[in-house]
Amino acid sequence: MTSLSIVNAAIFDGVSDELTEGAVHVVDGRITDVGGAPQAADTTIDARGRTVLPGLIDAHCHAYGIGLNMLEIESRPLSYVALVAARRLQAALSRGFTTVRDPSGGDAGLDRAIREGLLPAPRYLWTGAALSQTGGHGDFRAADSDVCGCNAHTCEVVDGVDNLRVAVRERLRRGAHAIKIMASGGVVSLTDPIRIPQYSPEEIRAVTSEAARRGSYVAAHAYSPESIRHAIENGVRTIEHGNLLDAPTAAAMASAGAFLVPTLAAYDAMDRRGESLGMAAVSRAKNREVLDAGRQAVVLAREAGVRVGFGTDLMGVLEDEQLNGLRLQVEVDGALTALKSATSVNAALLGREGLGRVAPGAVADLLIVDGDPLSSPSVLWGGPSGRTVIQGGVVV
Repeated sequence: MTSLSIVNAAIFDGVSDELTEGAVHVVDGRITDVGGAPQAADTTIDARGRTVLPGLIDAHCHAYGIGLNMLEIESRPLSYVALVAARRLQAALSRGFTTVRDPSGGDAGLDRAIREGLLPAPRYLWTGAALSQTGGHGDFRAADSDVCGCNAHTCEVVDGVDNLRVAVRERLRRGAHAIKIMASGGVVSLTDPIRIPQYSPEEIRAVTSEAARRGSYVAAHAYSPESIRHAIENGVRTIEHGNLLDAPTAAAMASAGAFLVPTLAAYDAMDRRGESLGMAAVSRAKNREVLDAGRQAVVLAREAGVRVGFGTDLMGVLEDEQLNGLRLQVEVDGALTALKSATSVNAALLGREGLGRVAPGAVADLLIVDGDPLSSPSVLWGGPSGRTVIQGGVVV
């Protein structure tokens, strides 16, 4: 039996509107007591002047997104992609993200290596390669190119109901947490208009019904109102990005019980750094179209009662903007609401209620930051030097 006690702490439990004070006691990786008197433990951390939070959850984190040129990623050997991914995951953990969902990548090998402790990483929930129609967001060929990035590390082009059923079954057989589809055009793909819905209703229903039978769910990349409605009407549970959301569609999402996962960090970073990193002009233009709308989408979703999570969607060297995603969502939502999104709301989205909370029985994934993040939220996006990361009751 191992134990950890964090004493003299302010505590944000992931759901309450105010901080409490006291100790957090952990035994064998689970929280056993919150707010009570200090208890004897193998390890004691004095958190006076600091705040204990649930470990952060990034619900849209691409471990295999090792660059901004998607065709180039797909041409690399998986061994190389996985080694770079391991570095990306370790960096995310050092920032305080103790769980990530990878909605366009990952595989059983990387998953097993993490579970066996072969590399430091957040808890890793993966979908495998996202599913895209021909000419969709996951088809990275230029219009005048017949070159094929056929490795399908991050995306796989699959058309037709029967083929999609097989693709879903294969991902779930290998241990995928969920399934990702491309339901609209996107920024980095070259040939698809950003607003047009992708996949037929029959194709989407084939994916969602297969996932539901296995107790899983489907996440959909979608920007426009028409593509979002197309997705949720056919059984999709989480809408990724959703930047062009309008009020009627937000109401439809709330009625369907769908989540929105905004990824404000990606558009902000690509707007500032994309040209210098060699992003295609067509991609930079599409990014400008959705940049400012992303903030308004969060506002509309909140007003409609949609549950709003938190994601970043950062590719390549832009990964260093992960904490900046918190700043951007705090600017829209305020610190308290943004923190709930990155902890307890994301845990509910993932179906992992033992995460995202500081409460008895919860997994002891914790983040300790200097000061009070509700009154001084900038402590959330400071560097790793001002934070202590705990995963499963162990300081990492």
